[in-house]
Amino acid sequence: MKKYFTKKSIISLAIVMLLVVPMVVGAQNSLGLDDITNTSLGEAELQPAVMQIINVLLGFLATIAIVIVLLGGFKWMTAGGNEDKVGEAKKILGAGVIGLVIILAAYAITVFVVGQIYTATGGITGGTGALGSPCTANADCSSNSCINSVCE
Repeated sequence: MKKYFTKKSIISLAIVMLLVVPMVVGAQNSLGLDDITNTSLGEAELQPAVMQIINVLLGFLATIAIVIVLLGGFKWMTAGGNEDKVGEAKKILGAGVIGLVIILAAYAITVFVVGQIYTATGGITGGTGALGSPCTANADCSSNSCINSVCE
């Protein structure tokens, strides 16, 4: 049987690639530096950015709490009448519900505090439309939901 790829042919191919590829890549003038100047870093307001980060984190925690509630429900359904397993499932369900309540309270407190800080420091009220930003009417919010002067 004849080998098509020998050590010598693989080494030769590697050397040719090392010599040819940089020449092809070097033909570019900008090297991607033009894209750096067209970023929007620093143009966004701080309050909507903070609220987006908090929304993502609290959404992740809420997902975990819902999975815990579902796990508790599954354990209860598969307990088969065993009181010990039902008691354990009730504890898991209670922990999941308490977690959801804490997460919702944290969200409400965060929206209130960030909104108050934003307003107190001279931030523009309304018009940004981001979640958690202050508003005066539903039209000020991107979701068309202005509740208690905050975009929801």
